[in-house]
Amino acid sequence: MAAFVGYVVHENGIHFPWPLSYSLPDYSSFEGLSAPAVWDAIPWQSKAQIILFIGFLEAWSETQYVLQNEGQKHYMRGGKPGYFPTFALGEPKPGSYLGWGIAHPVPLNLFDPFNLSKNASPEKKAKGLLAEINNGRLAQIGIMAFVAEAKVPGSVPALTGKLHTYTGEVMAPFSPEFHLF
Repeated sequence: MAAFVGYVVHENGIHFPWPLSYSLPDYSSFEGLSAPAVWDAIPWQSKAQIILFIGFLEAWSETQYVLQNEGQKHYMRGGKPGYFPTFALGEPKPGSYLGWGIAHPVPLNLFDPFNLSKNASPEKKAKGLLAEINNGRLAQIGIMAFVAEAKVPGSVPALTGKLHTYTGEVMAPFSPEFHLF
């Protein structure tokens, strides 16, 4: 869903009000580029930060210790599909690293950071979870439609003429010549 929103934001020329980095004082170097071309244009260090952060989120959501502390199971072992554990692991445990068993406890629930659904009924929570899963599926379809239209103009009739064209290789990470640097 973040990729879909990011693509829409870039295609509409929206960006942060501060400089991107010290070596790139403004965003003019990305004007006229499609979102995949911007990915190609950013330094490998930036790509590594993004990939490592997403990898951390994936690892966190798959970790048995984290899921068990919240009374959950992995979705492949009977747990809830789409469930993402919080970053706060409850009360400190004596003798564990920083008291929580994790390197840096963060009192934040990624799904519901302001605890708005804390007192919601189980039915309302189940409906919200289903909506979240369906929104994720729709975002996957949407981002692939954007990439298809950017690479092959006219391939998605509803998007024809609305996106910047991408001249790079979409499948580059899967080619034998691929390298990070």
